[in-house]
Amino acid sequence: MLQTIKKYKAPYLFILPFFLLFLLFQLIPTIWTFYISLTNWKGIGSPEFCGVDNYKKMLVDNMFWAALRNTALYWVVSLILILVLAILIATLLNSGLLKGRSFFKTVTFLPNICAAIAMGLIFRMLFDENTGLINETLQFFGIDKVPWLTSTSYSKIPVIVLNVWRNTPWFTMIVFSGLLNISKDYYEAATVDGAGVWKQFCYITLPSLGNILFFCSITLTVDSWKLFNEAYILPGPGTSNISLFQYMYESGFNIFNMGFASAIGVVLIAILAVISVSQLIIRKKQGEI
Repeated sequence: MLQTIKKYKAPYLFILPFFLLFLLFQLIPTIWTFYISLTNWKGIGSPEFCGVDNYKKMLVDNMFWAALRNTALYWVVSLILILVLAILIATLLNSGLLKGRSFFKTVTFLPNICAAIAMGLIFRMLFDENTGLINETLQFFGIDKVPWLTSTSYSKIPVIVLNVWRNTPWFTMIVFSGLLNISKDYYEAATVDGAGVWKQFCYITLPSLGNILFFCSITLTVDSWKLFNEAYILPGPGTSNISLFQYMYESGFNIFNMGFASAIGVVLIAILAVISVSQLIIRKKQGEI
């Protein structure tokens, strides 16, 4: 009897640390954040309850809407570029066309392990309007200098380029691992049936990577909506490239308006929840989940 009880208790004891960590570092802080969003707390003293005033302020705050638009743009563009590049690079690494594949896999993954702050400073020098390597290269080909960091029209480009450059290697490795699990028999059968490389890619490779690409899209969505380092290190004029996560940080730790910063955090959680649930529903309707 004792052995039977231990048998059924063991699985619950195994996952108990996870639930304790989730309770301490996820659930309780989230509930506390929602409570603080309903106050005028400045970080010290007792919070003063103000209801939904912070959310009303958010609706008429131009900087909040600018940060929201910028972050949405970073999300959409980064999601498309990173997934496309990850699939292309992973397919090339898996094709056997490259000699020294281990070397190229190592080189491909290097940007992901570089410090974000250091890379941001390097990219700031690269995109410098007067002495940056990119503008010097453009001038060499007879193209005028571009005000990458001083123009509202171009300031988002360095942020997107840095974000894509840093995150593509990680998702390339994830897609590459998925390609390794696709049976070669499918491609051999398709070749016998007369299917070319493009048809094999569309009807075998992409469908087989469906769940992996879904995981990548969810992860990229979360990463894009909490983008901070890139926008902070590569600032543009005014609010041209401020992210929502950056605005939350500045509201809380620069002007010490913790209540308003918490309200932004709650909105950010709600946005991520809606996007993630929508993606889950779409995949479920497709019969993939």
